[in-house]
Amino acid sequence: MVSTELIRVAVFEGEKIRKIFHEGEWWFSIIDIVRVLTGSSVPKRYWSDLKRKLTKEGYVELYEKIVQLKFIATDGKYYATDCADTETMFRIIQSIPSPKVEPLKRWLARVGKERIEEIENPELSMDRMKSIYEKKGYTKEWIDKRMRGIAVRQDLTDEWQNRGAKTSLEFAILTNEIMHGAFDLKVEEYKQVKGLVKENLRDHMTDIELILTMLAEATTTKLHRDRGSQGFEPLKKDAKDGGAVAGRTRKDIEKQSGTPVVSRDNFKKLTGTGKKKLTR
Repeated sequence: MVSTELIRVAVFEGEKIRKIFHEGEWWFSIIDIVRVLTGSSVPKRYWSDLKRKLTKEGYVELYEKIVQLKFIATDGKYYATDCADTETMFRIIQSIPSPKVEPLKRWLARVGKERIEEIENPELSMDRMKSIYEKKGYTKEWIDKRMRGIAVRQDLTDEWQNRGAKTSLEFAILTNEIMHGAFDLKVEEYKQVKGLVKENLRDHMTDIELILTMLAEATTTKLHRDRGSQGFEPLKKDAKDGGAVAGRTRKDIEKQSGTPVVSRDNFKKLTGTGKKKLTR
């Protein structure tokens, strides 16, 4: 499960390398690394052959250290690709004969250093994330709410892990309980309303949608702690109740304003300046 679904395209000597922040660290597209180092026109085939070679050489835990994460392709859709963390990537590139190996090692080491700095000072991570959203054209006010929402979400998922929810499926079920209680929509249904496919739903919410999502998740966290909930079923009940609190607030807002809170607006279609304000 991608914690913040933060995806970046890094550049090494003019070549693009996709990386994604997953479970507290950066993971790199192995195909991109192979393409950069080898110049192969079919990096997938090269990587397939290299995997077999590494296994024969005794690197039997290779498959356990690789995860498949989704990146957006040129057709606008997301596809799963083999990814490795910094340590595993070092091992892989050592097996690729290329004059670019040493510069790439230094580049990866620099990325690792940034991650250590972010662990010691989490504000650096948030600042870098803000910079990404700013470059995409989001307003400062929206970014501030999004950053706060990420912190609230992380607090909640930490509680889930500590209280017995372990798998990505359980996290998805609990999230759906919260969203359905708050908006009468499950996550995938909500994405359909906004015309999204694989994009991060929260990156396409309006201000009020973000605020209600935070209210639902913060309330759920409070219920977990106040009730001392342990195990999936009690957590699921808390998620339903926490979502319902935000749901009642949403209905009150709609009653007072006379308009629905859930909006079809999204951030997919940007103007020529790269800026678009999400409105209701």
